[in-house]
Amino acid sequence: MNDSVRLSAAGEDSPFEIVGAARDPSWIVLCDHASNRVPPEVAGGDLGLPPEDMARHIAYDVGARGVAVALADALGAPMVASRFSRLVIDPNRGEDDPTLLMKLYDGSIIPGNREADAAERERRLALYHRPYHDALDRLIGAAVANGVAPRLLSVHSFTPQLRGRPKRPWKIGLLWDRDDRIFRPLYERLLEEPGLTTGDNEPYSGHLQGDTMWRHGTARGLAHVLIEVRNDLIRTEAEQARWGRDLARWATEAMDAEGSDA
Repeated sequence: MNDSVRLSAAGEDSPFEIVGAARDPSWIVLCDHASNRVPPEVAGGDLGLPPEDMARHIAYDVGARGVAVALADALGAPMVASRFSRLVIDPNRGEDDPTLLMKLYDGSIIPGNREADAAERERRLALYHRPYHDALDRLIGAAVANGVAPRLLSVHSFTPQLRGRPKRPWKIGLLWDRDDRIFRPLYERLLEEPGLTTGDNEPYSGHLQGDTMWRHGTARGLAHVLIEVRNDLIRTEAEQARWGRDLARWATEAMDAEGSDA
């Protein structure tokens, strides 16, 4: 099977996929919100939502998986992605985060989550959230055990505008917290790119304790950054592939210019 679409050994029903597991882990690419899939055992397999809602950003990060795959391919790096909708349970939230299991999102009520109690929350954590993070732990742990400190790149996408809020001017945003070893040189590199409006902790803040970058980057002392691409720029496979290649080039040039050991 083509390396770019190969799933983990757990198969099609796995809550995660790994692309290029045997590649050099000097970089590891992540995609928390890669899929809008609702497993059949969760609220009828659709959470009670119409297809048009499941195609929106509330269910997943539109275009992010294609960018992440292209980025990983260009870097020769492994990529780990979720295979369940963020509405099933959000892998980019800590287990105690109140937004872990959303019941209302950007104007849409989530019927399949309205009656979800503590037991259902725990069931979804056990079936989806924890296995995804365990897969990341294993991949990162194996790299560290072999003397490699991976640089982590997490790929997300954002909408040009949320309901009732001003239009967002950025084409790309870099989210970070305490560790600027990747953010600073990459941000400076992106500022050199003509026509590319880049946000520093925009359109969201990277200061979210318990999220994926905190858990696998900050807590481990590994260099990391979260990349947000505006989703109207990555609707097609060709656009996703171009952005992935460009991000790989920009990240490589930034770190080479920095001469950093991060």
